[in-house]
Amino acid sequence: MSVYSVRGKGWRYDFTQKGARYTSNWFKTKADAKAAEARRKEDLLRPQPIQEKPTDMAFLELVNRRLDHVQAYNSQSHYWNHVGMAKRWVKRWAHLQCSQIREDDIEKLVLERRKVSAYTANNEIRLLRTLFNFGMKRGWISSNPTKNLSFFPVEKTMKYVPLKEDVLKVIMAADLKTQNYLWTILETMGRMGEINRLTWQDVNLDERYVVLYTRKKRGGHLTPRKVPMTEKLFDVLSSMHQQRDASKPWVFWHRYWSQKVKTWAEGPYKNRGVIMTTLCKKAGVKYFRYHALRHFGASVLDNANVNLGSIQRILGHENRTTTEIYLHSIGNAEREAMTAFERAVNWSHIDSHIAGAAV
Repeated sequence: MSVYSVRGKGWRYDFTQKGARYTSNWFKTKADAKAAEARRKEDLLRPQPIQEKPTDMAFLELVNRRLDHVQAYNSQSHYWNHVGMAKRWVKRWAHLQCSQIREDDIEKLVLERRKVSAYTANNEIRLLRTLFNFGMKRGWISSNPTKNLSFFPVEKTMKYVPLKEDVLKVIMAADLKTQNYLWTILETMGRMGEINRLTWQDVNLDERYVVLYTRKKRGGHLTPRKVPMTEKLFDVLSSMHQQRDASKPWVFWHRYWSQKVKTWAEGPYKNRGVIMTTLCKKAGVKYFRYHALRHFGASVLDNANVNLGSIQRILGHENRTTTEIYLHSIGNAEREAMTAFERAVNWSHIDSHIAGAAV
């Protein structure tokens, strides 16, 4: 029975239609309950207007939402890379809706960035495409103005690996705190963001290893890995541990002016890229960045005939082919192969034959 009364409360209707239950109460009379039930069934039979999702939004809003997402799910270096580009985009298009940004607008920006390098222009296309796809996936916008843009051809070159002497000159040109920071990056082959994130809880001086966390994994999950300490790293971290401020959990931290809360704050570093420009100039060596120290370390291990799997785990690479990019040294296998080639062709025999013919 779809209409019934409840003592002391009144009448109600209760029915099921297409697997969904509909009910309402408390009516003064049975007639009122039946009339309400009839109206509700009539409403359910009436075609419902399609609720269209919004297909446009302010470009500035899309950028801000994307930056929030990147900050939550990706590494600090990846986030700051987005921030740098976002400032350039917002300067051009902050006053526009996403639908007002055309392919020609994107192409004009990309061609300007091409003057820096093809790699720079391609990175601009890649992150802009990701930005608009992010909005489309969530139903906020209906199109991506970058979809027809092609990447520029790139001439791939060997990554610059600094000489051991240059690495040492740069470290010696720094103050003691920065030296400790550079030694930690060098002796763990860690990424800058991983070292910035390092806390004393991640440092095990008894068993001599550190735990580094990275978001450079599929899905953006913060993933740990253990890296054994070298003697040099043990000496550096032991000395720092003895002199540390016990109220601070971070191994490397600083006091800075927070633009967000307009006051002085304390916390881990987020980006220290400017230091390397200053130190390389001071040391009188070719400029290199923190990441070059990872390439340097990987090459040293490769020259020492450390197997690729171990190098991969130390660097924290998910993909073996990524590790291979880091290896710039010529291994014994390659040298032996070229020696075998030389023996097989026996050019010296041919040279002797040519010399005899000339006589």
